Amino acid sequence: MKSIKYLALLSLLLLPACSALILKPADFAWPVESVLQIDSTGNVHIQRYSLSFNTENLFYKETKDSSAYKNQQLRVIRNTKGLYFMVANNFKNVYVFKVDDGAFRLDNKIEISDTTGIQNPAFNQRPPYIQLVYEGKKVNLTASGIAKEEDKK
Repeated sequence: MKSIKYLALLSLLLLPACSALILKPADFAWPVESVLQIDSTGNVHIQRYSLSFNTENLFYKETKDSSAYKNQQLRVIRNTKGLYFMVANNFKNVYVFKVDDGAFRLDNKIEISDTTGIQNPAFNQRPPYIQLVYEGKKVNLTASGIAKEEDKK
């Protein structure tokens, strides 16, 4: 009986030590987009944020062309929740990624145009949104898609 009491007391003392450390609030947003030149092997490097990743699969998913990344620029911005929004010239979609064990995992694909790729896209930080500007249009995005007018209230 005594050993059960000691075990219960010991578990109560050790449980708080096992809980995860959480630092909040945290804001992961980048104030401006990064425009990245893609190298000959499909990689981009963001020196400012010490970030690099390969874009080959992203361009293949969008264009079905394994070499479509060549001589292209990728536009990347990070929102307040730490999600990465990515788009390039002639894309029909904006891709939203989350970090997952040393890789980017697709969180959502937001369709912007169902017919032709958009021209001259750019991102702006407009909390709580990421604003996509292209062809004279402005669209507010969330991780789940295009924000509707009623979402702005």
